[in-house]
Amino acid sequence: MRLSPARRAAIGFALAAASALAVQGLALPVAHARDAAPASTKAAADKATAATASQIADSESATARALAASLSDPAWRARVRIAALGSDQVDLAALTGSGRTPAALKAAVRSADRAIAAAKGLPASTGSLLRLRLGSDAMRTALRPATLPLVAVADHGDAATTATAYDSSGRTHRLSTRHAPQQPVYVVDIDVTKALSTGLAQVDAQLAAKGLKPAARTDAAGTSPNAAPADGGYWATKLNSVWLNDDEEPWIEGDAEIFSIVSGFGLDGVVRVDTVDMPYLDDDHHTYYPNQLIVNWSLYKYDEADLVMMEDDGSTNYEALAQALADALLTITDQGAYVPLVDAILAAMPDSWWTNDPDYVDSWYTLTENSSGTLYGARGNGWMNLSPYWVAAL
Repeated sequence: MRLSPARRAAIGFALAAASALAVQGLALPVAHARDAAPASTKAAADKATAATASQIADSESATARALAASLSDPAWRARVRIAALGSDQVDLAALTGSGRTPAALKAAVRSADRAIAAAKGLPASTGSLLRLRLGSDAMRTALRPATLPLVAVADHGDAATTATAYDSSGRTHRLSTRHAPQQPVYVVDIDVTKALSTGLAQVDAQLAAKGLKPAARTDAAGTSPNAAPADGGYWATKLNSVWLNDDEEPWIEGDAEIFSIVSGFGLDGVVRVDTVDMPYLDDDHHTYYPNQLIVNWSLYKYDEADLVMMEDDGSTNYEALAQALADALLTITDQGAYVPLVDAILAAMPDSWWTNDPDYVDSWYTLTENSSGTLYGARGNGWMNLSPYWVAAL
């Protein structure tokens, strides 16, 4: 089961900004933060988000049509069938890389990979992003050698009740997203794990170039290899367990990847941002025990930080994300006391992230070095169990 739309708490994008009970008082409510967003920043972010979603949808649809048409070739259809039955996710570029692949399909996949990388603000060197999967395990027995499957594009959380699929003759079919059809369906999707890893590296580099000095990205093992060492070790916050909530998801739902961004003032008083990858968060209503370090307190000036969890559901534009973060944080300076940052970040989010869109998952305000126990997200989408953790020097 993949994480899905709207109040998604089991999935691809987390911003976090260090915030706390500043001398001025509590951070503004989220609704007020949204209203306070600069019009130019929000307009640019909204435009980038809409363009990204449109370009990705066009590229995926073109690939789905080309793949459906190619299945009229029995030999090629057999190769696709073997690949789909042998793996949960099939790299389309690898599958179509041989000379026996229909030329039109090979060209469509190559073009779509380039277009999707550009739309997501990823470098051309990213490589293949498109993949193929069977719509559901229940379709495996019906996927016989003579069967001509439909080909559809994964839903990325737009709450649609129907999806468009294509057959080998070029005809379109409308499928219910809630009830899987009996006929086998191949689903074209994006490798969000690869996109997220590459995208967060892009965000880190762009924020560093703008002077926001992101610390090294924290991976699922809790390591941050380039983090500044502290004499004798340092205190960190360890994520012992995490649980996220979600509504019923459609069979055609596309994969998504959760990540978080923790932000606060560095030791020099300059805002810094740490991205935290959480690839293990696959299913809603399931408790995970990652034992992952999510905050390295030796890198922060104040003993308070916020974490805003987000997801990449396939339509995230990382260049726009980095720009939105920079626009929100570069205007904030250290005044000698901790000031809220989370509201500035939430204010920079595109409007679409707040409506029928799974990109924003939840927020955890006022994390401290001594935070421990179960903490619930501000939106009620999930909880995290935290504890202080001493990292000893070698």
